[in-house]
Amino acid sequence: MSIIEERRTEIRAQENTYQFVVTTRTDDDRAEPNTRVMITLEAGGPGGEPVAEGSLDLDVGVAATVADLVTDELLSATGAGRAPRRRSAGRPAQQGRPWSEEMDAELESRWIAGESVAEIAAYFERTPGGIRARLPRVGCDPEHPGCYLPVPPSRRTDLDEGEPG
Repeated sequence: MSIIEERRTEIRAQENTYQFVVTTRTDDDRAEPNTRVMITLEAGGPGGEPVAEGSLDLDVGVAATVADLVTDELLSATGAGRAPRRRSAGRPAQQGRPWSEEMDAELESRWIAGESVAEIAAYFERTPGGIRARLPRVGCDPEHPGCYLPVPPSRRTDLDEGEPG
């Protein structure tokens, strides 16, 4: 096992003190190593008496889902209401997430092939505005479907201008 990162946090809320330890690690000893997250909680009341303790060991790919499910179930069990989620239901799943080189290449390919911004946005699960903003980063002209951005004069070579070189 190799520890990638460990965070320790102590929080005082009302009369209790909560200690969280979140450890991210890889299980190198397995045939197929995977990344895991261990969450450990200890909480003490005003006199130091334990009020909560436990841990979860999760595959990193399901950690966010488990966090949402645990929050929903705890609030449901206690009768407390959940605060509205920051991500609205209509927001595309990939909005705000990083782009990979492969995704950039696919974006460029689809734009040059003549796909519309709406079609590309649906494919990548992003907003049309996000697609328009990304197009110049891959050299595509968001104002002219199927076209690359022109090469600015300061970056042109003799070959760009059609002069024999």
